Amino acid sequence: MSDLENKKNPVVITIARDFGAEGHEIGRMLADELGIPLYDNELLVRVSLRAGESLDKMAAYDERLAVENMAFLPDRYDARSYSDKLFQKMSQVILDLGETESCIIEGRLSDYLLRNNPNHIAVLVTAPFEDRVEIVRKKRGLNKKKGAKLVKQQQKAREAFYKRYSAGKWKMTSGKDIVVNRAKLGREGCKDVIAAAYRYKVAQLEG
Repeated sequence: MSDLENKKNPVVITIARDFGAEGHEIGRMLADELGIPLYDNELLVRVSLRAGESLDKMAAYDERLAVENMAFLPDRYDARSYSDKLFQKMSQVILDLGETESCIIEGRLSDYLLRNNPNHIAVLVTAPFEDRVEIVRKKRGLNKKKGAKLVKQQQKAREAFYKRYSAGKWKMTSGKDIVVNRAKLGREGCKDVIAAAYRYKVAQLEG
């Protein structure tokens, strides 16, 4: 796709990731393969510029949302209120990206936010629980018990994020065009499947 076509008919891939399935790594490989940007932490930079906040402060609250799940605790009203505002700002960034350039967006409920975009390809990267535990355990030097606990905690936080910010209308498994199994296909195979779908969509738009 030419730069002009990239702006005129942007194709956006969103990647939802079960924790431990290496969705981020697959996203990076996909960005290199397709020559389009990957937005993950970069979203924080854009939001922080709009909000006039320091990147460190924005990152801290995003970390609480995605990892510690602080936004869902009733006794943390201030953090919860700030997190809601952060999500609102991020939502607009995601919607703007979907209209302006071909790219890959990871997490942040981007699949739900772009569900009505006709040039959106929604992807879920998954793997069986035991496989994800093994991946996480090896990466972080944990035993199996601690690895399993971490995967369960992080997965629960991601699912709670979906529930809260879609008002219970959307799950991580909802509305997906492609589901790839990291355990069966490997990172390379997952990347190839998603890339093929992207190229098909681009060819449709160019035709």
